[in-house]
Amino acid sequence: MMAIDSNANDWPRFRGPHGSGIAVDSDSLPTEWSRSQNIAWKSPLPGPGASSPIIVGTKVLVTCYSGYGLDRQQPGQVEDLVRHIICFDLRSGKQIWQRDVKATLPEDLYDKTGVSSHGYASHTPVSDGENVYCFFGKSGIHAFDLSGNKLWAADTGQGSDPPKWGSSSSPIVHDSTLIVTAAAESQSIIGFDKATGRQLWKYKSRALDGTWGTPTIVKVSPDRKDLVLLVPKELWGLDPHSGKVRWRTEADGFGQAYTNVISHEKRIYVFSGQGGGGLAMDLSQKEAAGNATAEKNPLWKSNVYTTYATPVLHGNKIYVVSRGVLTVVAANSGKRLQQVRLRGAKKFGNKRFGSLDYASPVIAGQNLYWLNAKGQTFVFELGEQLKQLSINDLSAENEVFWGSPAIARNKMVIRSSKFVYCIGR
Repeated sequence: MMAIDSNANDWPRFRGPHGSGIAVDSDSLPTEWSRSQNIAWKSPLPGPGASSPIIVGTKVLVTCYSGYGLDRQQPGQVEDLVRHIICFDLRSGKQIWQRDVKATLPEDLYDKTGVSSHGYASHTPVSDGENVYCFFGKSGIHAFDLSGNKLWAADTGQGSDPPKWGSSSSPIVHDSTLIVTAAAESQSIIGFDKATGRQLWKYKSRALDGTWGTPTIVKVSPDRKDLVLLVPKELWGLDPHSGKVRWRTEADGFGQAYTNVISHEKRIYVFSGQGGGGLAMDLSQKEAAGNATAEKNPLWKSNVYTTYATPVLHGNKIYVVSRGVLTVVAANSGKRLQQVRLRGAKKFGNKRFGSLDYASPVIAGQNLYWLNAKGQTFVFELGEQLKQLSINDLSAENEVFWGSPAIARNKMVIRSSKFVYCIGR
């Protein structure tokens, strides 16, 4: 087996280790930077994307697209749409390899409001330390080794969600299974053998329409883990080895399913858009095997809501960013502890969807970092009360920042619609 320079300090998937949003061993990450300060390197991309970068050993991997859908007024020809997976050296920013995937047609068109709000590379890739797996919507799932050699590809369906907005759920790896939420493409969650691409299981449900988040693996007992996912108006727990539903819980008012479930031990937390708010559940009630309806009474409910950003849990507090406001919520009660308006934030969005700040907050050491779509990163020191340390601006004209930052080895990697930036001392 080829030796790979990777370890537990990697950022191998959307929101990092286990989807927690918390970096390991990056306590000396800078808290201040600009286009001329603390930028280790900057490398160009052939096109935009809303996916987040990942870091595996000394490799940075990021997806983007080109050929179509770069300008809403002149989108071009959909036949020219190509997705790319690109590998950079974390230390130097040098491009190591690039692989291209021609689009499978028909594709949702760029003149639709939803698609033009995020584009055609919105799913963050995932790595198991040996290979990298990319989900490109209707163009399927594609596996490469970390040297860029193509391993396999598999179909996930060519359907569309009702408004034809495209999709964004990122794949995850659990044991030997690659799990893909193909909500728009086939109204399915699919498990593939990560070594061969063979389909192991498939759970299909129309209730997946409107699902944009990425599943979370939660340890319910020493010998059981559940695949937990927010879908419109419900929370689901599935067996990640078979795809069978173990439990469902109503999530009244949660008509939007943009975010990921976050967890600590057997407790899960989920926040959704206005009208949903937040809730917490204890999954120890669901240790018994079988398909059942979970306890409908949550531990608590909160009127704190988010839009697109998944909150981050640190210690006994949950940090929620939405529409220019950072809210601190007590994890044990759901009580609102502090609320800070992000003053000086530049706005980016449209009338239909409002703010298009997609990035989720992340934590390194005792600092929280949140990146908005205009390239401003707000840095807060965590403590009894939040203390704002800086606003770091990478914004430039016609450059959009939609992916969440990736952090490893005291480096932060940020992607925009045009470049990949590496921040480090």
